[in-house]
Amino acid sequence: MSRILLIETSTSLCSTALAQNGKVLTARKSSEPRAHASMTAVFLKEMLDECGLRATDCDAVCVSAGPGSYTGLRVGSSTAKGICLAAGIPLLSLGTPDILAAQALSEGLLPEGCRYIVPMIDARRMEVYTALFSASGQRLSDTRAMIVDGESYRAKREEGTVLFIGDGAAKCAEVLGGPGAAFVQVCPVASAMAALAQEAFDARRFEDPAYFEPFYLKEFVATKGKNLLHSDHERI
Repeated sequence: MSRILLIETSTSLCSTALAQNGKVLTARKSSEPRAHASMTAVFLKEMLDECGLRATDCDAVCVSAGPGSYTGLRVGSSTAKGICLAAGIPLLSLGTPDILAAQALSEGLLPEGCRYIVPMIDARRMEVYTALFSASGQRLSDTRAMIVDGESYRAKREEGTVLFIGDGAAKCAEVLGGPGAAFVQVCPVASAMAALAQEAFDARRFEDPAYFEPFYLKEFVATKGKNLLHSDHERI
């Protein structure tokens, strides 16, 4: 039996969950945006109290590693690392795109005929952090930054329906909308991390809490010019 605390703070809403053997026991989600600093630790304490547990009764903490909001990721990672170091339990991390792909599957969000899942995490203007997944949740590409235009994922949209999911999905609907595209505007939630976190725990894919840092993609975004980003669209 394994209990894992789950923390998701990569976008505007923060959420937490407590899972046992890959199943969610209890969960919390903020109703106000940018409440990470004030609510994450409160949610964790509420859940542990609800279940009559302490952090030392858990086997690991799993945190969303990004990319996403710089402030949100800092709050989530520092909270997770603090618990791990204080309780003497291991740290796990999951990429935010992986969480969104899992959320699409666990919440039954895939449209009929869906061939691909494309998480879209809002960055700025028409920029998103994105990756490509199969409709079964298998990762097919690395995570990267993309300036979205009408050519983005065109070849994939011609193969079958592509689900674009995340807090950057709605802003892309105008340029990507039409046959072969479906959009779900949603923030990733900690409850969607349960099964993936259990897999990571079973495989002992632990992070070093003393040195773990979220995956910001900050250097890439800061150093690449707009024209170069336009030339880097997915066209396979």
